[in-house]
Amino acid sequence: MAQSAKKQKNIPLRMQDPFLEREKLKYSNPLPSREFVLQLLENNGVPMFPEELAAMLSIKNTELGFFERRLLAMEREGQLIINRKGAICAAQKLDLIKCKVSGHRDGFGFALPDEGEGGGVDIFLPEREMKKVMHGDRVLVRPSGVDRRGRQEGKIVEVLDHAVSKLVGRIHQERGVWIVTPEDRRIRHEVLIEPGSQQDAKHGQVVMVEILQYPDAYRQPVAKVVEVLGNYADPGMEIEIALRKHALPHEFPAEVLAQAKSTPKKVRKKDLSKDRVDLRHLPLVTIDGETARDFDDAVYAEKQGKGFRLIVAIADVSHYVQPGDALDQEAVNRGTSVYFPRRVIPMLPEALSNGICSLNPDVERLCMVCDMQINGKGEVKRYQFYPAVMLSKARLTYTQVWDWIQHGTDNPLLPNIQTLYSLFKVLLAARAKRGAIEFDSIETQMIFNEQGKIDKIVPVVRNDAHRLIEECMLAANVCAADFLLKSKQKCLYRVHEGPTPEKLENLRNYLQLVGLTLAGNDKPTAKDYAKLAEQIHGRPDAPVLQTMLLRSMQQAVYTPDNNGHFGLAYDAYTHFTSPIRRYPDLLVHRSIKAVLQGSKYKPGKWAQLGMHCSMTERRADDASRDVESWLKTYYMQDKVGEVFEGKISAVTSFGVFVLLDNVYVEGLVHISELGKDYFHFRKDIQAIVGEKSGMSYRLGDTLTVKVVSANLENAQVDFALVRDTTQPALAAPAGKREKPQHASHTATSSRKQNNHGGRSRNQHGKHADSRQDNVAAVPQAASAASGRARNQRKPAAVPTPVDPRPPVKGEPAKSTAARRKPAGSSVAAQSAGDAVVPAPRSRRKPAASSEAAVPSAPRGRSRNTKKPNSQ
Repeated sequence: MAQSAKKQKNIPLRMQDPFLEREKLKYSNPLPSREFVLQLLENNGVPMFPEELAAMLSIKNTELGFFERRLLAMEREGQLIINRKGAICAAQKLDLIKCKVSGHRDGFGFALPDEGEGGGVDIFLPEREMKKVMHGDRVLVRPSGVDRRGRQEGKIVEVLDHAVSKLVGRIHQERGVWIVTPEDRRIRHEVLIEPGSQQDAKHGQVVMVEILQYPDAYRQPVAKVVEVLGNYADPGMEIEIALRKHALPHEFPAEVLAQAKSTPKKVRKKDLSKDRVDLRHLPLVTIDGETARDFDDAVYAEKQGKGFRLIVAIADVSHYVQPGDALDQEAVNRGTSVYFPRRVIPMLPEALSNGICSLNPDVERLCMVCDMQINGKGEVKRYQFYPAVMLSKARLTYTQVWDWIQHGTDNPLLPNIQTLYSLFKVLLAARAKRGAIEFDSIETQMIFNEQGKIDKIVPVVRNDAHRLIEECMLAANVCAADFLLKSKQKCLYRVHEGPTPEKLENLRNYLQLVGLTLAGNDKPTAKDYAKLAEQIHGRPDAPVLQTMLLRSMQQAVYTPDNNGHFGLAYDAYTHFTSPIRRYPDLLVHRSIKAVLQGSKYKPGKWAQLGMHCSMTERRADDASRDVESWLKTYYMQDKVGEVFEGKISAVTSFGVFVLLDNVYVEGLVHISELGKDYFHFRKDIQAIVGEKSGMSYRLGDTLTVKVVSANLENAQVDFALVRDTTQPALAAPAGKREKPQHASHTATSSRKQNNHGGRSRNQHGKHADSRQDNVAAVPQAASAASGRARNQRKPAAVPTPVDPRPPVKGEPAKSTAARRKPAGSSVAAQSAGDAVVPAPRSRRKPAASSEAAVPSAPRGRSRNTKKPNSQ
């Protein structure tokens, strides 16, 4: 024993590194591992200077440069801290927490701890701390106490990584100094432009800048202009801003375009391998929206006894996009196609997305097929996957197919369509039996004028042809998940978990107020939700209740861990049907092919891929929502002073958001406009209640409002309550004395919509596969509802009306009113304005695209709100 200890003592300290063998596999001349360096620092008990540590580890002179780089890398990742004297400290010894900064438009922010750090509690960062960083930066934070509101407050000790290298904003000149105000309001810094680097930018224009010097406690950031985008009100500028604000890749690299150009334009004989089945004789057809340009799915059904054979053919993108090539790298970077009004940012170049990969009519195309046998009860009894070659017999539209189903046609494809419709009715019955959740909603579409601005917003009629395709896609997606699960091949599942205990408790409390209950105790199933949704259908307050059901659910994500899909009521679910526009679907195709070939597909770390794909999906949603919000705000500029009726679509501590009837635009009625009283937000009843008067404004109440401003700077529309003295029914106060039960609502005509099923189409005619995922992704109505104070928006009080005339070129209309301090949960209202008596009918949240066909939080309520995504 003594000899062993003596022998260990004689071994050089550097050779005692427990991770030495691992380092030897990576490097020919390995340095001490990071873990070993941290261990030595912690065992030493006090900070050490670099030269002391190097001597202890026998670092040679030729290795010093590499060793210093390793120490700096460890500092960037928060493992080490180099103090002001240059000594190296172990971060864990300093009680520091690694966090990501989340900025707020009002100057403060929050430090969001990394997983496993600091107990997971968000740390409040006051404005003086936020001056040191920008939104998204990774930092080390030391908790410094509790603020007056009881929140954990922190101090930024070190910036580990700067998230922002470029940003988009508006440039202006003040006393000879050029300054850029970022479009991302979570970055509250005024960015100084290096003298002479403003290029040809003019005052008020939109520019892209590159950060040269990051901010600290005493200095503003400095940058140079790298791109002048143009004037703020130019057509399409809102999209250009959103692309850069959300760091969306929108220009294909040269090597990607070169590979796309070299991709075959048609199917070649050598592409027809022995395992590829010839389906060119089958009358497969595509059914899409009128404006769709890329067709990634085709369907065919035939009657077989009491059941059906259903073939779903999906574009074989994986044949042309190979793992690791230029196309693949760019596809994984983008993650998804992004759909804006009148513009698409595709995941793949047009040569593939609209060309060789698109199942265009009357041309041969390679595809991956899910061939299913479905019985008369709508159950898939057998299925198989195989590569095939097909020839689409027609490019049909939803409107066209629905017209055929209703009125018939002499087109020879009609029998095939009728068979598909018969199958759809069987699948729909099976869906109801399974307990998938259905909600009512109204989708909207923006109609644009020649200048690229909204002319009007209209509701979109969704027929059974949409739902027919949705059910077919759902069936194929479920088979893909089952196939990979049984084959033990890893993939990315589309997971939608049930409600959290906190959200479930909030929902049950609200339902109790209206005399309803949700079955299932602590573990309600999708069937329990579906039964309640059916129970409330037709009630005057159905839309309000539907909104509460939606908000109780979690967000759907991509993950290699199969935890089922709550909204769709599936034990396993994945995305197989849209590889042209979604990278997870492409991964699923590769996984299926690997199983068919008897191999395993290993693209890397599946969990990281899942997080990345989920992030790109949310990023695309956020960008789309920004554009839609800006366009709607621009649309309302010439309506300042006009009066509308609307429904309260969300209640917050600082006021209520109202969705205008037949206009489908949402705006804020600030708490100061609600009446002369102290108002308090009641989360349990989703109402804001006057302390003295008892007057309450609840989710779904009807209000008459006047548009007082449409601020393009923050894409927010502000309303004020009005009193209609000409109508006796509108003479009473806007709210009502608080009662245990909410007043009845006037019912509205709506269609039954499958928010969780199959695939809807967005404004570009593309499918939003299984809208169940949307239900999972419903954002919270207000900061209080979300339970995260960092998402609270402190809106300005309603300013005076802006000039309704068009803004000067390059300059949007601006409010002249001073910005008021935001109200908290208890605020003395400043105006005595009264509202109309609510004839409450609940909110119907419009979606500019069918992918967002569920109610979502108003744009202005939280910059961190996320739009729901398909399936």
